[in-house]
Amino acid sequence: MSASLSSRNRTALFAVCLASLMFGLEISSVPVILPTLERVLGGDFRQMQWVMNAYTIASTTVLMAAGALADRFGRRRVFLISGLLFGASSVMCGLAGDVTTLIVARALQGMSGGVLLICMLAILSHQFRDGRERGKAFAAWGVVFGFGLGFGPLIGGVIVAVSDWTWVFLVHGPIAALTLLLVLTSVEESRDPQARRLDWAGMVSLSLAVLGLAFYLTQGGEMGFARPASLGVLAATVFFLAMFIVVERRVPHPMFDFSVLRNREFSGALLGSMGMNFSFWPLMVYLPLYFHGVLGLGELASGVALLAYTLPALVFPPVGERLSLRYRPGLVIPGGLFTIGAGFLLMHWGVGASEPGLWSVLPGALVAGIGLGITNTPVTNTTTGSVSPDRAGMASGLDMSARLISLAVNIALMGLLLVRGVQSGLGGMPTDAGEAANLRVLAERIAAGDVAGIAAAPAALAHGFGWITLYGGLSVCLLAFASLVLFGVPAAGRNRRATCAG
Repeated sequence: MSASLSSRNRTALFAVCLASLMFGLEISSVPVILPTLERVLGGDFRQMQWVMNAYTIASTTVLMAAGALADRFGRRRVFLISGLLFGASSVMCGLAGDVTTLIVARALQGMSGGVLLICMLAILSHQFRDGRERGKAFAAWGVVFGFGLGFGPLIGGVIVAVSDWTWVFLVHGPIAALTLLLVLTSVEESRDPQARRLDWAGMVSLSLAVLGLAFYLTQGGEMGFARPASLGVLAATVFFLAMFIVVERRVPHPMFDFSVLRNREFSGALLGSMGMNFSFWPLMVYLPLYFHGVLGLGELASGVALLAYTLPALVFPPVGERLSLRYRPGLVIPGGLFTIGAGFLLMHWGVGASEPGLWSVLPGALVAGIGLGITNTPVTNTTTGSVSPDRAGMASGLDMSARLISLAVNIALMGLLLVRGVQSGLGGMPTDAGEAANLRVLAERIAAGDVAGIAAAPAALAHGFGWITLYGGLSVCLLAFASLVLFGVPAAGRNRRATCAG
């Protein structure tokens, strides 16, 4: 009986790890094929941003609702439905004949993926009751999830090299089918009899606020940031954000309990979550464009080069955990963020070199990856461990939402800065609106990696990357400092000071 149960749990763990692999790959394998998508599907720079942001914003939309749905209707049932939708939407992505269809399919993929992510954690928590088994299960899940994120660029590059871009998405069809079959035979159904009602008003208002801000940053260059239509989008964004805050303060069971922000350890760790996604992850969307447009690398070579950026993030989490146990998270998390910042500033120097090459950008990428690896585990442990066990699920949802919202906003913001930096690198001030529009279109074309036949394009693109690496470095350092201040002096240190003063 025991052996049978152990075998069943191993199968369940394998199924959940397959799901985590799919979710991670769909974040990190797509950036490396964006130049191919732009060329084959005839998309532009803004549409390529939405190929990424449709996934992240849609995932954010369903994160908090997913937990409530799974608790009420059954974690296995909701996992099976979302897994089926993830596989179907992945096939839809692969069969897309135009960018609009691809963006819609990516949004469906992100929604189902967000539900999958929450159900994975709930299933592992229920399936593995023993503390040691649970620890091993979550460790295995984390390794596979990290593998998907870390090796996604290489896997995407290899798929394009040996086949074509469609299989970056189509491959998830059979993987999803295998995952669902394993779940049916191994995962126990579980529910929460005390499941709360969905916070629909909070979920919708937050989603519209994030979507509005991403839309304003992404489309504002074409529409005109100060034009009535753009200002209307910005006003609607502010309205929905204010509505979200009001709703969450009034509903009996809020999606976001703002009172937890008074916990300094939680808030300091939350800034760590945001810092990683202000810098490291959004740059991964654009770094393949630098490798392609400035250094002339193909998809496979770009995927290999990106390993210098992503592999340290897989190798260094144990180092971050040990440092956290020895020196406390309040020092390790800001220290990791400052390390990411140092890597970005080193990349900023590298992309500005007179003769840029891999040698000039990879050292900074390596340092940034080390910083992420040091930061990630202490952030996750602190956001859930600094609150009472009955609020750990809410804290985990806040952490994941902060990550995805920061990622979505900064994909859009880095894209805006990249285009403006390329415009600046092209030189010259436009004399009229028509010339300005033509310059913006040319800058967007170059920012998307289309540098053929434009002599000044590589230098202009490198100039644009100077802007976004500087932004990433300064913003993550600012958040690191704010995190350090929020964590403050440890209680023991304050008590010692008080005793000395007495």
